[in-house]
Amino acid sequence: MNSFKISIEEKALEDLKTRLHSTRWPDGIFEEGDADGFCLSSQHNLIRYWTDVFDWRAQEARLNALPQQTVTIDGLRVHLIHARGHGPSPLPLVLTHGWPGSFLEFERIIPLLTDPGRHGGDPGDAFDVVIPSLPGFGFSAAPVGPGVSTRKIADMWASLMTSLGYDRFAAQGGDIGAGVSMWLARRHPRRMIGVHLNYIPGSYRPAIDPQESPLSADEQAFLNRSMQFAALEGAYAQLQSTKPQTLGYGLSDSPAGLAAWIAEKFYSWSDRRERPDPISLDVLLTNISIYWFTNTLVSSFRIYKENRLDPLHFGSGERVAVPFGFAAFPCELPTPPQSWVERVFSVNRWTDMPRGGHFAALEQPKLLADEIRAFFRPLRPQ
Repeated sequence: MNSFKISIEEKALEDLKTRLHSTRWPDGIFEEGDADGFCLSSQHNLIRYWTDVFDWRAQEARLNALPQQTVTIDGLRVHLIHARGHGPSPLPLVLTHGWPGSFLEFERIIPLLTDPGRHGGDPGDAFDVVIPSLPGFGFSAAPVGPGVSTRKIADMWASLMTSLGYDRFAAQGGDIGAGVSMWLARRHPRRMIGVHLNYIPGSYRPAIDPQESPLSADEQAFLNRSMQFAALEGAYAQLQSTKPQTLGYGLSDSPAGLAAWIAEKFYSWSDRRERPDPISLDVLLTNISIYWFTNTLVSSFRIYKENRLDPLHFGSGERVAVPFGFAAFPCELPTPPQSWVERVFSVNRWTDMPRGGHFAALEQPKLLADEIRAFFRPLRPQ
């Protein structure tokens, strides 16, 4: 393990400012709202704030207060946060982020999980929290060859937890991190205390026998919703999973283009019913800046192709006995009914959450932390 601090060179900040000031704005029909994508007024506001207000050095200093390390696993440098818990017997928990997120997604939830006693909880619910950055995301090195899918990353995380001294551990995640966590349960069941998710990956497919276990009406309705989402909202995933490299040339050269590609997802997938901007511009732009300064947008796309080639499909009769928990946030992407997950996994807890969207740890850290603690409480070693 090597200690790590973020340190972006001043010339990189100057280059970003120059590029933002030189943004070439497109012409054409631009309507308010998100029917055509990230709307022009929101993009102008975002770029103006990034150029004139946003302070990367302040964000960098704040992130450097986190206990960051790097370690080499299977030849790849992996960046991680390792925050020790404060309690009688902290439970080791690996949290995995997704796209277009980063380790930043979990910043606000770390103290709630590591030190619940200081935040109105029971010190007995404390966790040792491990937050690795996915390969090719942020400060983790990009794979130089094919094959680094969520299956492979699950094996890497198992090795990581061994290197940290944890024989058995728990896992939690959303988006791509949910797939990594499910693969951990599938491939390393004896090491898993339990798995908790706030998203069910679209690649998850149980075997369906029309004679023995036909689709229920709720399951068919979910598949219909998923197909509609893919048709109307899924073009980004189709592109990233088939031709990720071509898209990357433009977005790696234009910070404005990169910002729009990422910001659209944060606006579209978060719960904006009570607040129009549940994720602040500073948080959003810190996440975007991590992609920009590390030049990892294209390498982050690659995992979509790897997962398409190595999907999370299960064979007939295959079961995973690791305890499974799920927090269903109301503004999440299409979510299956509990029965769909129970075709493979042993669901111990399924909770309908009152508010929140795809970026639950950012949008509702306390709600998610409370739910994680509640799920793992009966699973803790006595």
